[in-house]
Amino acid sequence: MPKTIPPEVINDIQDRCDIVELISSYIPLKKTGRNFQSTCPFHSEKTPSFIVSPEKQIYHCFGCGEGGNALSFLMKYEHLNFREAVETLAKRVGVAIQFEEKETDQEKTYTNEIYRINELACDFYQNNFINKPNAEVNKYLKSRNLKEDTLKKFKIGLAPNQWDNLLNYLRAKSINIKLIEKAGLIIAKENGGFYDRFRNRLVIPIFDVKNRIIAFGARALDDSTPKYINSPETPIYIKGRNLFGLNLAKDAIREKDYCIITEGYFDVITPMQEGLSNIVCSSGTALTIEQIRLLKRYTKNVVVIYDADTAGQLATLRSLYLFLDEDMNVKIVNLPKGFDPDLFVRKFGIEKFKNLVDSALDIFEYKLKVVTHIYDVKKISEKTKIALEMLSMIKRMKNEVLKSEYLKLLAERISINEDSLLKELNKIKPSQTTDNTAWDSEKNISQTYPKNERMLIKLILEDTKITDGVKGSISPGDLQDKRLQKILALVFKLYDSYSELKPNQIINYLDDENCIKLISELTSEEILNYETVNRDNILQGCIKEIKNGNIKMRCQILQTKIQEAESQKDNEGINKLKEELNTLNKKRGRLNEKNRN
Repeated sequence: MPKTIPPEVINDIQDRCDIVELISSYIPLKKTGRNFQSTCPFHSEKTPSFIVSPEKQIYHCFGCGEGGNALSFLMKYEHLNFREAVETLAKRVGVAIQFEEKETDQEKTYTNEIYRINELACDFYQNNFINKPNAEVNKYLKSRNLKEDTLKKFKIGLAPNQWDNLLNYLRAKSINIKLIEKAGLIIAKENGGFYDRFRNRLVIPIFDVKNRIIAFGARALDDSTPKYINSPETPIYIKGRNLFGLNLAKDAIREKDYCIITEGYFDVITPMQEGLSNIVCSSGTALTIEQIRLLKRYTKNVVVIYDADTAGQLATLRSLYLFLDEDMNVKIVNLPKGFDPDLFVRKFGIEKFKNLVDSALDIFEYKLKVVTHIYDVKKISEKTKIALEMLSMIKRMKNEVLKSEYLKLLAERISINEDSLLKELNKIKPSQTTDNTAWDSEKNISQTYPKNERMLIKLILEDTKITDGVKGSISPGDLQDKRLQKILALVFKLYDSYSELKPNQIINYLDDENCIKLISELTSEEILNYETVNRDNILQGCIKEIKNGNIKMRCQILQTKIQEAESQKDNEGINKLKEELNTLNKKRGRLNEKNRN
């Protein structure tokens, strides 16, 4: 059972924290009226646009759009996840966190003891490596040009060519055999008993970002297959949530603001030995969304290294779309045939490897190169395939400027009219679905009334006590802005449990950065002078316009459908659509009459 921090504890921690004091401990703030101001720590600027509100306990940058509460700031500035930020802030304000759900004694034993068992196993493998020289090992290490400092840095060891050496070593230290099995270091025999998982192999510890040993990888020293084996998943090790080498690379990744991603352990170890520190590996598996989000704490820029022999290049390329979904920038390097980073660096040197990284192609250029090699751009049928392959990738991109520029570039490269490409792009369904509304299945509706929607949410955020009245008049699905829909739905949900909500508390329940930024923006905007205006009149006006807008939009959709039905001479369909349109127009009239009265 996982441990969770109760919401009331998080709220208490935030209530005890002064966001001005917190942020001023990282950057200088200057008082300007009711707020504090500074140049933004998250982008380069000369004119200060970073605002901190002590009243609302919110920060927002009107330059780059970053914003949130005290926890958001810690997560962004210190590259922490939510839980780490809560624990950091709790220590700062002197709150002892009581977890809502306690771990069972068994879970406590697993998590604490397995870390200790892994440390003991690592010591065993290292001591065996140092004290029992092995000609086969020395020959292998010499072929890899591995230096003594590198072996110590990565804590590389040796599993002896015997069945139960590690098992006996750990049992002599009174370690429970079931826990050794839980750590993945031994395997049960069919007829009873256990034997060591790793034998006659070079052993490479796998660390998490907190520098704790969570698992091991092992490379065969003879002709054994498979060449590499890894620890199984354990209570502390889930393969798709960790990146080998990140514990050593994270500072360099932050400093250089990009990360090189490879596939194998030695593809990290050898470049690092030669001074290239911002490099990690996925341990030979396809990257997962958890690994990408882990990496995103440190940078938004990645360079992925591919072997030239990688099977199914298009399928492999599509796996990199996860980076686009997370709004990260991806470049790709193809190594010469028969080379991986380890061999390339040993043969040609680190500088030539760096040159390859510097000349990496962005994902658009790389994919275009791949698909134009597979398909003949001179043939119309194959040109269509090229266009669809490229458009499916462009659709995943979050940045609208990039989308527009790549569309223009694609039109030039394959000689297709840009407008035609745009029409095809709009036909493609988004790869990542969002919360659907009634509009989604019918048309791509533009945000006709964003001002009223924004004002409605701003009023609610300023005074959540009006939520009851709003709930009876409007629903999240009535809004056209998806972010505002999410915020309103969340406020409605939370209001059932909390009679009073603050914007900096609402943020804690959101995992959508765009929604968080929008809340900080809306609560930081000085739109209304509440002492001189009637807020209730403004609220009712917003609700009226949103409802009218919905009916108007539905009428436009029905009119379009009627035209389509008329062109197909579908008399039955025409009558049904006109009846629905007539009902909507009457509803619109009643709504306007009610508002006049």
